[in-house]
Amino acid sequence: MTIWIDADAAPRDVKEIVFRAALRLELTTILVANARVPLPANNPFVAALRVGGGPDEADQVIADQAEAGDLAVTADIPLAAKLVAKGVVTLDPRGETYTEANIGERLSIRDFMQGLRDTGVETGGPSAYGRKDKQAFANALDRTLTRLLR
Repeated sequence: MTIWIDADAAPRDVKEIVFRAALRLELTTILVANARVPLPANNPFVAALRVGGGPDEADQVIADQAEAGDLAVTADIPLAAKLVAKGVVTLDPRGETYTEANIGERLSIRDFMQGLRDTGVETGGPSAYGRKDKQAFANALDRTLTRLLR
């Protein structure tokens, strides 16, 4: 199993939680981004893959290379939909697991909100990433890794 992180927008706390899990469980972890991302010292299980700066290039690399049974961390719902369809377990940075049962609804809501923004409606953004989000992600990651490694 490989852990894939859509690193362009992943909060630092999420990356640090995954780094600790990767070291503890000796799991290959790949951060994919279109900019340089700092890697943890003394953790041979974490690597970075830098891609071109085009739109969604990091997403496409993850979608192409991740395999069924891998774990991905992304807040990008279209990417999550591609991964779920491939059998890749997918978490968002706030601890939600994307599944075949909920990804269609998430895509619909995302597309609806994008349509509103495209017409000039101010929809606001997500709330700031906080302590509760960090804890929810850590718990979800722990549960998911326990289940996948059985």
